[in-house]
Amino acid sequence: MRTYVVSGAASGIGAATTALLRRQGDRVITVDLRDADVVADLSTRSGRADAVAAVQRLADVVHGVVPCAGIAGSPGVASSLVVSVNFFGAVELVEGLRPQLAAAGSSSVVLLASNSITGMPGWRASVAEHCLAGDEAAARADADQAESVMVYPATKAALAWWARREGITPDWIGAGIRLNAVAPGMIASPMTDRLLADPEIGPLVEAYPTAIGRLGQPSEVAALIAFLLSDASSLMVGSVVYADGGTDAMLHPQSPEGWDV
Repeated sequence: MRTYVVSGAASGIGAATTALLRRQGDRVITVDLRDADVVADLSTRSGRADAVAAVQRLADVVHGVVPCAGIAGSPGVASSLVVSVNFFGAVELVEGLRPQLAAAGSSSVVLLASNSITGMPGWRASVAEHCLAGDEAAARADADQAESVMVYPATKAALAWWARREGITPDWIGAGIRLNAVAPGMIASPMTDRLLADPEIGPLVEAYPTAIGRLGQPSEVAALIAFLLSDASSLMVGSVVYADGGTDAMLHPQSPEGWDV
């Protein structure tokens, strides 16, 4: 039996991943604002530290971490909050648990990116740069100069790039820890339900193109995450895997516009 940590485990992809891993017979330590083994607010530095400490009290060895906790960018949502939860809430949880991941000898981290990285033009690239520099104050201040809907892809791009940059270093793969990311498209979840209910963003969500003609299901992304956590994906390091029903391929059959953003 392996021990995994999943944040954002109370709903959506986090809940589906938790359920799948437990069906496989693994132990899952859940982290969320409610209904979790570890109740913590990952939007704050102190909340992240509390979450790490609580997990460390529950496990000396962790075989994988899946930071699913995140919020969508939409009217009324503070852009700075999107930065703190989506990027720093994920990265600091993973970094804090690195000793426990290393203790496993062979472990895996799967970050939640998004196909909005290439599917939404014009997002605020400078926010991603501040995130990658580890400067939360600068990232939050910069983010608040833009609508949160344009900040969301920046946080997800930063996660994907962080996985690629850090995944090949001695601190991570050198310690037997594989870093990868999945990039889901539009998934049927409470987050998507809130977007659909928004009068401005809802029509855009309804027009969202997919080759399969439907939204993805959390269980479909969970299956990919479980694969990336397993030894079957042992050759995958710093990979970003799209799981979006063909949306990105439809929009960019050869090379995404703005790939150099």
